[in-house]
Amino acid sequence: MALQQCSRAVRNFKILPCLSQARFLQSQSGEWGSGSGKGGGGGGSVREAGGAFGKMEAAREEEYFRKLQNQQIELLKTHIEDEIKQHEKLIKQHQEEIDRHKKKIRDLKEH
Repeated sequence: MALQQCSRAVRNFKILPCLSQARFLQSQSGEWGSGSGKGGGGGGSVREAGGAFGKMEAAREEEYFRKLQNQQIELLKTHIEDEIKQHEKLIKQHQEEIDRHKKKIRDLKEH
């Protein structure tokens, strides 16, 4: 049951796009936080005002999303590692069953 819930969580998992790529595209018309109408506007009153505070706010926002993306990647890694462990456990169980059945066949041949 828990594995199904984790699988559902992974299916709904979306990695955020790297903001530095978006920032590179935006830099052609102005830097983030440089004010409304200059490529960085529309992000709130601080960013619309431009200047150092707008740039600082844009940098904090980018840092927040970068940290969030790293957390999501780590969560995905741990989930995949858990799935690998589960599959290895199942492989071991199946191999034990195969060995048990082979032993039964050997015992039947001896009779």
